[in-house]
Amino acid sequence: MIVQKQKSTERTDHNTERTVYKNQEERNMSKEKVILAYSGGLDTTAIIPWLKETYDYEVICACIDVGQESELDGLEERAKYSGAAKCYIIDVVDEFCENYIMPTVMADAVYENKYLLGTSFARPLIGKVLVDIARKEGATAICHGATGKGNDQLRFELAIKALAPDIRIIACWRDPNWTFDSRESELEYVASKGIDLPFDAKHSYSRDRNIWHISHEGLELESPANEPNYDDLLVLGVTPEKAPDEGEYVEMTFEAGVPKSVNGKEMKVSDIIRELNRLGGKHGIGIIDIVENRVVGMKSRGVYETPGGTILMEAHKQLEELVLDRDTLDFKRHVGIKFADLVYEGKWFCPIRECLQAFIVKSDERVTGTVKFKLYKGNIIKAGTTSPYTLYSESLASFTTGDLYDHKDASGFINLFGLPMKVRAMLDQQREGK
Repeated sequence: MIVQKQKSTERTDHNTERTVYKNQEERNMSKEKVILAYSGGLDTTAIIPWLKETYDYEVICACIDVGQESELDGLEERAKYSGAAKCYIIDVVDEFCENYIMPTVMADAVYENKYLLGTSFARPLIGKVLVDIARKEGATAICHGATGKGNDQLRFELAIKALAPDIRIIACWRDPNWTFDSRESELEYVASKGIDLPFDAKHSYSRDRNIWHISHEGLELESPANEPNYDDLLVLGVTPEKAPDEGEYVEMTFEAGVPKSVNGKEMKVSDIIRELNRLGGKHGIGIIDIVENRVVGMKSRGVYETPGGTILMEAHKQLEELVLDRDTLDFKRHVGIKFADLVYEGKWFCPIRECLQAFIVKSDERVTGTVKFKLYKGNIIKAGTTSPYTLYSESLASFTTGDLYDHKDASGFINLFGLPMKVRAMLDQQREGK
């Protein structure tokens, strides 16, 4: 005889039906799953019990390792202690470096002339992996803890929409059921749930870290009038004032725009970035304090540490200027600006980014050679560049007249090159004389 499990329904205040199960096991099996983009910080830790209380979800945390290093310590235990059913920690550092960082470096893409896009190009990859986990778990929703004022909500959600338009997105800070309005109120909430966190609201910057950079916002940085407290703020390095008094020479090699070695040691891209982080941090490289224009329409102030990334970008440009012709360099400058805007706005998974990247890869086919420079108190000083594809001719560049270039040839060129301006000036003179 088969005994059917019985269940009943009860009416709630919102006139919706809620199923009541005979045992907890049956209840857990019936719950819908949500994948939470989990960092282990205050926001995402508070979200775990909130999701369970608000939506009765089974919460599965997913921390995507893009090089957070020590920030991952104890993350799985904290997630489960806070109420998560399980916690994935997925290492995608090499994919991040090779498929997201390097195309951006090769594009010379910098947002508003300063920001090296450290958070921006990590978010699409994180979104991609969240979708993969959601498919594996059969989840119906993905949740993130990005605020309603920032760019990350856009980056996460555009990636999810591009890859899984059927999956529901829960943005807690825009959810009417999310009643917290400050870090203090979140801390009170998690404390009420018996969750201990290793920081407090008064002594905690809002940070984002990966292998490429670390960003700092909050506390004294909220006012552009305040000087950053670098002694309390910096994580990856020191200020130029505290850097060694003696410079250090570094030599790098590239093949088709991709770094291959540092100081004679061949390494994969992720290890090259780690080594450049060590060197750059030691010499106070890559610390910027900027007020940037967010996509949502407001300005924000932050301090970014990108020691290795700053070196890599400059070394790549140093080699590029030797091997690319004038027209390609000029056009690539425009491509870099557009590529940076697309990445900053979270449009990684769009056709225009793919088209621009095809040009970038083609333009870097001959960006091969050796770059040498000196690191000294926040500066990257050129110390020599060589390439088998160099377009620099010493005989042409010298002041000595050679067979290939006659100084007198410039006269006819200047006459033709300046003809439009001369014609305009002549006709203006005639008009003024009337």
